[in-house]
Amino acid sequence: MANQTQKLPESVPGTYYVDILCIDCDLCRVTAPANFSRNSEKSYSYVFKQPLTPQEEKQCAQAKLECPVDAIGDDGED
Repeated sequence: MANQTQKLPESVPGTYYVDILCIDCDLCRVTAPANFSRNSEKSYSYVFKQPLTPQEEKQCAQAKLECPVDAIGDDGED
């Protein structure tokens, strides 16, 4: 389960975030490309935009569900 106290610094404030467990597998960026991006220098993903539409919310929830290391959280700042 993702941990807010270990949230990656690039993750924007809001419900969804990525923590330090990220293994840069690309799943979240493929599943929710409007919300997740990659820090190529440090090889991890982060939330660059919180979901604004029902479709984006669905995609972010799916990315969280499928994350192989549970690095995506949805209990962040509202």
